[in-house]
Amino acid sequence: MPLNVVNDRDGSSRILLTDPAGSTAEVLLYGGQVVSWKNERREKLLYMSTKAQLKPPKAIRGGLPISFPQFGNFGALERHGFARNRFWSLDNDPSPLPPANQQSTVDLVLKSTEDDLKIWPHSFELRVRISISPGKLTIIPRVRNTDTKAFSFMFSLRNYLYVSDISEVRVEGLETLDYLDNLMRRERFTEQADAITFDGEVDKVYLNTPTKIAIIDHERKRTIELRKEGMPNAAVWNPWDKKAKSIADMGDEDYTTMLCVDSGAIESPIVLKPHEEWKGRQELSIVSSSYCSGQLDPRKVLYGDY
Repeated sequence: MPLNVVNDRDGSSRILLTDPAGSTAEVLLYGGQVVSWKNERREKLLYMSTKAQLKPPKAIRGGLPISFPQFGNFGALERHGFARNRFWSLDNDPSPLPPANQQSTVDLVLKSTEDDLKIWPHSFELRVRISISPGKLTIIPRVRNTDTKAFSFMFSLRNYLYVSDISEVRVEGLETLDYLDNLMRRERFTEQADAITFDGEVDKVYLNTPTKIAIIDHERKRTIELRKEGMPNAAVWNPWDKKAKSIADMGDEDYTTMLCVDSGAIESPIVLKPHEEWKGRQELSIVSSSYCSGQLDPRKVLYGDY
């Protein structure tokens, strides 16, 4: 069956993905961005700002935006690069990836334009494959150097996770790691907590992170498991109340039901020679938590499978 593409009244296009078990996702060509992911019970899994602008020129606040070729303000380009506020195209030739079920998978591509080359003078092709399966959202990003000289870039997938109450959430898998604190001019620290919990603004980039991180939502009794390849860093962000009020496209109370845990190649940019391709992979999985004295067994989450 062909892709399920919906053309909205404002001229934008959405791709609707479904899997046989009943989970769904929506992907916009604007930003190549996942803006909705729901499980078979129609429960939303990604946060979307109550004030999100779903059209140019701003990036979309929520879902799963792509940062390329820069993360945040770690460079001279616009914040988080330009890929998230460009119109992408359907990719009809995603080789060497195998053909995919068009009901549950979409392949998108962004190629450098003359305008892009004026602000970042490197010719590239950025591809993403977005797939859903029961309880899982998988993204495979690829960057190819189509230039005649080498270039370096940063990349991240910003996961705006929808949580019940940020004060009841913990992140496991990043303890004892070094991180750059963006609230302290990127000063480097070592994480001291047994697990990361939230009682104020957080904006950190963790270094040399494991391939698996667990985000435990106690109130919903579920865990979001993040697995990643090719992206050694993990950024953790929540603006808390004061910063949230200063963000124009974010509701004042939205910070209480969202948490960003990103996969990224940030600290050490990726270098590609002409014709080389970089490939990453990220899987978000929903695991229902079994409780013992109110806590999940972190060893099972981080090192084993339920």
